[in-house]
Amino acid sequence: MKKAFQTALLLFLSWSCATHKMPSPNLYLGNLPVSLIAEFSLEDRILTEDAWNNLRKGKAKAAEKIISKLGEQNPAYHVGFGYAAFLLNKMKESEEFFKTALRNYPDMVLIHMGLAQIYQKTGREEEAFTEFREVLKKESGNVWAKQEYESLKNKKTEQALSEARNALAQGDLEKGKQTYLRALHYSPQSLEANIQLAEVYKKERQFQNALVHLKTASSNEPENREILENYADTLYQAERYTRSLEIYEKLKALEPENKDISDRIESLKNILGIVELPSQYSSIPYSEAVTREEMASLLSIKFKGIVDEVSKTPPIIIDITTSWASKFILQTTSLGILDIYPNHTFQPKKPISRAEMAEILVHFIEYLGKKGFKFIQQIQPEKIKIQDVSPENYYCKPIVQIVSYDIMSLSLQKEFKPDSPVSGQEAIKLLDIILSLIK
Repeated sequence: MKKAFQTALLLFLSWSCATHKMPSPNLYLGNLPVSLIAEFSLEDRILTEDAWNNLRKGKAKAAEKIISKLGEQNPAYHVGFGYAAFLLNKMKESEEFFKTALRNYPDMVLIHMGLAQIYQKTGREEEAFTEFREVLKKESGNVWAKQEYESLKNKKTEQALSEARNALAQGDLEKGKQTYLRALHYSPQSLEANIQLAEVYKKERQFQNALVHLKTASSNEPENREILENYADTLYQAERYTRSLEIYEKLKALEPENKDISDRIESLKNILGIVELPSQYSSIPYSEAVTREEMASLLSIKFKGIVDEVSKTPPIIIDITTSWASKFILQTTSLGILDIYPNHTFQPKKPISRAEMAEILVHFIEYLGKKGFKFIQQIQPEKIKIQDVSPENYYCKPIVQIVSYDIMSLSLQKEFKPDSPVSGQEAIKLLDIILSLIK
């Protein structure tokens, strides 16, 4: 028993460690999966080893005699007969054996290898390509299968590309399209096929199909400016403006001096309503006391499309030349939303108090009212009693009015705290309330 066990172990190890050999110039023969061999009886392991040795030597008849002793239930039975028939040049019979084995063991690489070689020998390259691909799905490191697959892939791809070029040269768009699609079946990343298909689809105004191929081409060559520009332009034609802008901005980084790209970017920003925001704008939410220039920018940007542009005769302001928000200041003051001091200054850095904020918001509500927006008072003004704002206070009227709209509110002690500063977050919140009321 001990000797039999040692013999079985040696057979198992020699089988699992055996290298793939070429029995003849016409056949590549691999090994059965080790997981299957492990389940064989000692006798079946010996028979299978002998059969495979004969197949590797090209002795098909001798191999058949041994394989017939295994019985049809053995995983090696139909596979072994398939390779034996191949060696005997009985291709139809070999194919039937492999297909029978495939029904029971669809994931066995050895079967797909056999079928691939049959299809190669019988000139059925499409089916051979499919079988080689199946082998590599299961054994990506199979050097022999990869070499055969790449050779066949390159051959079929070039044939399809050549046919497609001829079709397009003769003006046959449909045939060109179909043959380029066939080229992609073999080589999905083919740059020529993807770019030419995109052009065909663009001529047919099938922009979404064109974009699929341009995206693939761009992914393969992300720094190719010609492909990027084609992709960006097609996105523009497909009215996918946001994505088009992203690609054009990438192109701008590669070609900062290209005026055509700059013009297209500007056009897209106008379509999308995008304003180039100064870096200072993003810091407003963190401001402890919002300034007049920050308030001007908030009004212009948050209400873009609602607030009109600067009038033809903007006001004269002498202290905003160096302000990052100068264009927003000109816009809001020309519309009467923000005031200018009598000496023609705006004082852009001056913090806004709660009383001043009330006045600004009331002016803004009046401006919006002229544009057709309605605001309903939630509290009757005569019922509003404010402990820290006297009726004689300059800001009393706008404070009462903004409280009546329930946009700004009083404390539990009925105080408005008119001299307190307004934080950036509070200013944003107040404008968001107005924005929600007019939507």
